[in-house]
Parts: sequence; C-alpha cells; structure tokens
Amino acid sequence: MLFAVPPEGVVPTPAAVRAVASRAVASRAVAPRAGGAATVIAAALLLAACGGARPPSPIADRPIDIAGRCAQTEEDGFREQARLTVRNGRVDELSWQVWVGRRGSCSFELGEFRQVRSRPSIELLARDGGPCKLMVWQDPRRITLAHAGCEQRCTPGVYEEAWPVMFEPGSGGCATR
Repeated sequence: MLFAVPPEGVVPTPAAVRAVASRAVASRAVAPRAGGAATVIAAALLLAACGGARPPSPIADRPIDIAGRCAQTEEDGFREQARLTVRNGRVDELSWQVWVGRRGSCSFELGEFRQVRSRPSIELLARDGGPCKLMVWQDPRRITLAHAGCEQRCTPGVYEEAWPVMFEPGSGGCATR
C-alpha cells in the first residue's frame, strides 16, 4: 500500500495529499501527467479512504470580494506566498509564488493575465496566448486560487505538485482546511 489510511472522518491536509502523490509517482503506481493527475488520484484515494468523499459544494453566483494574504511553509518544505485582492468580482491585485521544497517554484503576477470572467467564478487567461489559466472561486468555507495549463510558469518537474492556495473568506488569511 502506498499510504497509511487516516482514521475515519479525518480529512487529510494538502501536505498529506502531496506526500501521497509524490510516493505514488516515485513508486510508478501513478504516472505524472499534465494537469496534476497524480495528485488528483492521490487526493481521491485519501478522501475515499477516510470517509471524506462527498460531492463538491456548488459555486454561489455572487461577486467574490477578498483582501487575501497567505504566507505559509509546511513541514514537507512546500511554501507559498499569495496576495489576492478582488472587489465585486474584479481582480485588482494578484501575486502568487509557490515553492516545492528546494526543487523549484511557480510564479504568477496579475500583469501577465487578463480577466475574462467574473461570475460565478473568476477566470484569468495568459496575455501571451498560452494555455495558462488562473481561476478563483468561493465555496462556503474558503476562496480558492488555482491554475491550469501553467507548466511554463514553473521550474521544470514541479508543476504536478504546485497546489492551489486557499483563503479564509472573512479574514483573508490562509485557510486551515
């Protein structure tokens, strides 16, 4: 078995899911692919194993508002710094760096993107015409900033492990779960 199953009802942390994904790729149980297939599979396995598998909450169709600041370092060396300011669904500030241990990093700055959608979720497309897209959505517990197709904005070999950043809607700080 590639991972230890957490007790029933315990939802794994992002660091735990990243660790499982890394072990799955290293053991060749899961092949790394663009789009984070290894980490998605690992997350699904962990959530199902601990009884946390449930349908996602619907995205509310209301404007997103946040003055978010998240800077944290996890035990596995994963680190992120993110600033996100959104007013009435319009992104006014975005600066996001993700470090995958000492192996490399990914970086995203608002000036490199143009906003193309504001509701129910926000989408920003790369100005250079590439496939990179940033997405922001709010569920009842958090506001998430994620990326898709952005390998070129990362050090080679780390994109699969560059996870979304999550903010607490009220405080704008890093979400705990």
